[in-house]
Amino acid sequence: MLRGLFGKNGTESPEPVQANIEGSLPDWLQGTLLRNGPGLFSLGDKTYNHWFDGMALIHSFTFKDGEVFYRSKFLRSETYKKNMGANRIVVSEFGTMIYPDPCKNIFSKMFTHLCNAIPDFTDNNLINIIRYGKDYYASAEVNYINQIDPETLETVGRANYRKYIALNLATAHPHYDDYGNTYNMGTSIMSFGGPKYVIFKVPSGAKETQDHHLALKNLKQVCSVPCRSSLYPSYFHSFGMTENYIIFVEQPFKLDILRLATAYFRGINWGTCLKYDKEDQTLIHLINRTTGKAVSTKFYTDALVIFHHINAYEDEGHVVFDMITYKDSNLYNMFYLQNMAKKNEDFIQSNDQWSPPVCQRFVLPLDIEKETPVGSNLVKLTDTTATAVLQKDKSVYCQPDTLLVGLELPGINYKFNSKKYRYFYGSRVEWSPHPNKLGKLDIVTRKCVEWTAEECYPSEPVFVASPGAVEEDDGVILSSVVSLNPEKPPFMLVLDAKSFTELARATISTSVHMDLHGLFVPQQDIPQSSSQQGAE
Repeated sequence: MLRGLFGKNGTESPEPVQANIEGSLPDWLQGTLLRNGPGLFSLGDKTYNHWFDGMALIHSFTFKDGEVFYRSKFLRSETYKKNMGANRIVVSEFGTMIYPDPCKNIFSKMFTHLCNAIPDFTDNNLINIIRYGKDYYASAEVNYINQIDPETLETVGRANYRKYIALNLATAHPHYDDYGNTYNMGTSIMSFGGPKYVIFKVPSGAKETQDHHLALKNLKQVCSVPCRSSLYPSYFHSFGMTENYIIFVEQPFKLDILRLATAYFRGINWGTCLKYDKEDQTLIHLINRTTGKAVSTKFYTDALVIFHHINAYEDEGHVVFDMITYKDSNLYNMFYLQNMAKKNEDFIQSNDQWSPPVCQRFVLPLDIEKETPVGSNLVKLTDTTATAVLQKDKSVYCQPDTLLVGLELPGINYKFNSKKYRYFYGSRVEWSPHPNKLGKLDIVTRKCVEWTAEECYPSEPVFVASPGAVEEDDGVILSSVVSLNPEKPPFMLVLDAKSFTELARATISTSVHMDLHGLFVPQQDIPQSSSQQGAE
């Protein structure tokens, strides 16, 4: 059953565990792969409802001189401390609402509602690892982030975005430029003039003393974009970035603010506060990174749901961006643990409504001549079938070019982020009894090669480039692999990115839990004194 992979409590391995190497690791592979994901799903007599609720478990795979060492620790968030102190789940999460008063009568619910009209979200940061300056943070999609030591995995302290910028929510998928600056965006729900989407930049900034010197202190707002609806801001999980532009897709997958503010009183979880309006349009915002001003042209497409952008770049007067889209918003429902508990074949038969992930390319023309006839396709590129058609009101209706169906958790050679690229890597999404797979898509040929192993489930692939590499796929792919079969221990998979063949696997003699996202930190970038610093 899928829940055996996703809903089982994980355990810590706080001390390094040396892996057994089969095959040959590249000599140049030196550094640490940090991974993050839910790892604790029940405590005392309480169990979370959703996989995205589990308390964060941080993993590291350290590559050093041909050897691999694994360790893991639960994130010591305030949520973790409260739950462990009570020996039960006492902090609400995305799919699990916890009431302070177990009686839950009308008076206690009303009091709880008044206290939580503007909810102070959990700091259970279980989605990704973010770098700001020289600091590393476990992150989710809330205003809190927890700083971690990338070497020991100790939780150093907690930071609150709202101390530096007015945000209630923020993505766990930022972008980094060639100078080490970090770009991210979030939503300000309770802002003057109505809710806004806020894009901000955190300069690379070096630490000046042994005391904590947060790069967040130098945070700068790039711009803000008013929400189309004051009561229903768009949900977003990531965004796109080119050399000169930020791409923000305001999708009709929305957060119902009134429902969120009354969630405790209604007895509903925060997950039910998201709604998909399939009759609405998807609006695409193109924002100049330098000036913070949006391009005046209104770009839009049909209703869709997206979680992950793949890459974006500029090409001959166009902005090209690739992302993974869905026809509905049912993906979150798929990960309720009651659904994960079903056998694969039963899951498929009872869930025909799940739409597959579709990798799609959109193209936005930057310069539109005044005399261009209405109905003209403004895309002049010859390597794509994407269209952008001029409308009577001077808006542009965009239709995508489908690259592939069935690939999620995309990764690229990040040296090609915001540049024209050819390859991306991802996890094959196939809810069936067949083994899960990793895939590499050649965008030019539209051919996908795969890696698979019987009864093995690989995590998100992470690309690490060879030193001095010129070719885009010169490097390795790293993926943590687990199995339902207790006879098959977990291992770190190392693939040659060019041929997509196995170079080595590092087998771990302890339990490793299925994770979500992560970040590779080269050995020279790991701070030596991070465990002595604090976030706040």
